[in-house]
Amino acid sequence: MSLDEDARWLEWVTKQFESIAGDDKEIDLDEFKTALKVKESFFAERFFALFDSDGSSSISLDELLKALNLLIHGSETDKLKFLFQVYDVDGSGSIDPDELRTVLKSCLRESAISLPEEKLDDLTLALFESADKDNSGSITFEELKAELENFPEVMENLTISAANWLKPPDVDQKRRQTPRYLTRAYWHNNSRKLLFLCVYAGLSLLLFIAAMLQHSQGGVCYMLAKGCGQCLNFNCTFVMVLMLRRCLTWLRVTWVVRVLPLDQNILLHQIVGYAILCYTLVHTTAHICNFVQLSEHSGFSVWEYLLTTRPGIGWVKGTASVTGVVLQVVICLMVLCSSTFVRRSGHFEVFYWSHLSYVWVWSLLMVHCANFWKWFVVPGLVFLLEKIVGIAVSRMGGLYIVEVNLLPSKVTHLVIKRPQFFHFKPGDYVYINIPVIAKYEWHPFTISSAPEQSDSLWLHIRSMGQWTNRLYEYFRQPESPTLSPKRLATSLKNRRQLMKAQEELFSSTNRNGAVASNEDDAIELTMYRQNRSQSRPAPGSVSGSGAQGLAEPLPDELGPAERGEAPPLRDVPAKFGENHRFCNIKCYVDGPYGTPTRQIFASEHAVLIGAGIGITPFASILQSIMYRYRRRKQNCPNCNYSWCENIKDSEMKLRKVDFIWINRDQKSFEWFVSLLTKLEMDQADEEPEGRFLEMHMYMTSALSKNDMKAIGLQMALDLLAKKEKRDSITGLRTRTQPGRPEWGKVFQKVSEEKKGKVHVFYCGSPALAKVIKAQCEHFGFNFYKENF
Repeated sequence: MSLDEDARWLEWVTKQFESIAGDDKEIDLDEFKTALKVKESFFAERFFALFDSDGSSSISLDELLKALNLLIHGSETDKLKFLFQVYDVDGSGSIDPDELRTVLKSCLRESAISLPEEKLDDLTLALFESADKDNSGSITFEELKAELENFPEVMENLTISAANWLKPPDVDQKRRQTPRYLTRAYWHNNSRKLLFLCVYAGLSLLLFIAAMLQHSQGGVCYMLAKGCGQCLNFNCTFVMVLMLRRCLTWLRVTWVVRVLPLDQNILLHQIVGYAILCYTLVHTTAHICNFVQLSEHSGFSVWEYLLTTRPGIGWVKGTASVTGVVLQVVICLMVLCSSTFVRRSGHFEVFYWSHLSYVWVWSLLMVHCANFWKWFVVPGLVFLLEKIVGIAVSRMGGLYIVEVNLLPSKVTHLVIKRPQFFHFKPGDYVYINIPVIAKYEWHPFTISSAPEQSDSLWLHIRSMGQWTNRLYEYFRQPESPTLSPKRLATSLKNRRQLMKAQEELFSSTNRNGAVASNEDDAIELTMYRQNRSQSRPAPGSVSGSGAQGLAEPLPDELGPAERGEAPPLRDVPAKFGENHRFCNIKCYVDGPYGTPTRQIFASEHAVLIGAGIGITPFASILQSIMYRYRRRKQNCPNCNYSWCENIKDSEMKLRKVDFIWINRDQKSFEWFVSLLTKLEMDQADEEPEGRFLEMHMYMTSALSKNDMKAIGLQMALDLLAKKEKRDSITGLRTRTQPGRPEWGKVFQKVSEEKKGKVHVFYCGSPALAKVIKAQCEHFGFNFYKENF
C-alpha cells in the first residue's frame, strides 16, 4: 500500500473509531459488539480479547489500528496465527475436539444454520480428523495451516467481514464509467425493445405534428392541446393492446416473438402509462391556458369553462371540460396507485381495485372526445372477447382445492384438481379467485407443477400482502368439525383419488423409461403405502408434514436423502401433520398465460436463476425438462448401464441446464428440496458430455468462506459433503454455497462450457434482475425476466 493510501486508511479508521468510542476514547465490549455487528457473542468476546493486547478490558485506537492492520493488510501467516488464537479458546497452543466443536457451534449460529447435535458432531470429527495429521488428539498451528492450504482461494482474502466497514471506499469505484445504456452490448441485447420504442416514439411524433397542423388556426395552446389529445387517443388504446394476455400467449408460439418484444409487454405497458400521464398533464395545462385567453373575450370565466357545461364545449352536451377534469384526476390516481412502493408494500389490493377504473376512463373518453371510439372499437372488441372467454373458461367445470400444505417462510402450497381441458406450458401463470378468501379478487401466480402431471395443478403462494396473508391464515386455523358435516367421506374420497392418480402416474412413468428399475419402483410404492398406513390420521382432521410433491421435511427433521431413504412419490405427501390438510374448497382459475420462460426449450444452454419464491416457475420447468430427459434415456438390456441420447428434437433443443437458487435462510430450501432430490436421482448416472442438469444453491445469510467467523464451518461442511456425498444443509448432492453468487465468475464458467447459445431466465427481486441483466449484456447472453 502506498503512503497516500496508508494515510487515507489511517484517517478513515480514526474517524470510524471516534464515532463508536465513548468519552474515554476507548471501546468496551458492548461497543465492540455493536460496531462489529456479530450475531454470536463468542466471536465478539474472542476478537475483543485478542484486540485488547494490554488486558485493560477496553480497546484504544492504537490497539484497534494494530489489529486491523493485521487483518486487512497482514500476511497469510499473520492472519492464520490470529485465526488459530480465536480457535484456541484455553490458550494451550493447540485445539482439541471440544474447542473445535464450540467454535463450529458458534459458526452455525453466526451463519443462521440449524443442524442437529449429531450432525454438529459429524462436522467436528470430519474437520478434526482431516487436520490432525499425526493423530495426537489436538491440532497445532502447523497442522491448521496445512489444512487451510487446501483452500487457496480462501487464504487470499481471509479477513473478518465486519472489518470491511473500517476500510475506506475504493477511489476507483467512484470513477465515472460509461452508462450501461450507451454500451454496444446493451444496444445489441435490447435491439427488439429499442427498435419497438423508436417506432412507437416516431408514430407518436407523427400523430402529434399532424394534429397540430390540422388545428393551426387556433393558436399555440390550442394546437398543443390537440396534438396531445391525438396522442392520447392512440396511447389510451395501445395501453390496452399490451395487456391482451391471451393474444400475446398465442403470438409467443409464432414468428412474431422473434420480431416484437412480447416478453416485455409489462414494461411497455408501464412506459405507455407514464406517457398517458404526461400527455394528460400537458393537454390539461394547454386547455387551461386557452380558456384564460377565451375568458378575456367572452362572457364566461375560467372556472365556468373548466367545471360547467355552459360554454357548450364538447360533442355530448358540452361535457368535454367536466369529463376532462375527472379523467385527469382518475388517471393521476391510477398511476400513483400503480407505483412500485404501493404494489410491493403489501397493498396489492390498492393497485388492483384502482386499476379497475380503466372501465371509467374509457367510458369518459367516449364522452370527452368525439373521435376516440374510432381508435377504440376494434381493440375494445378483442379485449371484451378476451374477458368473455376468460369468464367462461374460469367458470367451466368445478375446480376445487383438494390439498393444502403450509411451508416455511409463510408459503402456501395449493393442490388444485386439474380439469381435463386445462393445458399449459412450463412456466405459465394463472389468475386465481378463491371466494372464501375474497369473492371478487383475482391474483396471478405461476404454476409450479409440470404439464405432464395430469391429475393436479400446483401453486406456491408466499404471504406478502393482504390477500396472501388471509389465505395463509385461513388454512393455518384448525379445521372446525362443524363446518363440514361430510368431511369424513370427502377426505376419504380425495385420498383415494390421489392414490389412484399417483399409481397411474407411477406406472406411466415406468412405461416411458423411468430411471428406477421395476424392483425399485415396487419398493418405493410399498414404502409410501406403509407410511400412509402407519401415520394416517382420522379423515378430515388437520394433519401433515408441510410437504409438497416429494414430502418436504419439517424444519427440525432430516430429509429422505439425509436418512438414506428413497424419497416418497412425487404427488402425495408421505405423512400428514398440522401443516397439511385435505379439503374441498371451490376456486376459479383464469388462464393459462404465457411467459418468457416458454423460450427455454428453444435454447441450447439455459441458465435458470430463482431468488426465494422465484423458483416457482422453474419448479414446473425442471420437472418438465427431466420428464423429457427420461424419455431420451436408454438402458442396456445386458447390464445396469444407462445413458441419455444427446439429440435435438422439435420439442427440446436443450444440451445443458444450469439451475441457480438463491435463498436468504435455510428453511426456504425446504419448499422444493425433495423435488430437487428427485431430479438428482433421475440423472444419477454419468453422462458422456457431463451432467445435463447442474444445480447451484446459495444461502445469503451464511457468511462467506473468506470470513474468519465461518471458515472453520465451511471447511467442515466441504469435508463432510465429500465423505457423505450430500450437503448437510439441504440433503442434496449439490453443496450449498454461502453468501451471494459472484456473477462474473458464474457466467464466465458458463461461457467456457460452449454448449451453445446461452439464455438466462430469471424470476425474483427487480434489484437483483438489474445486476444479472448487466452481466448478461457483458457476456452476450440473452436475458429473460419473469413478469406478469
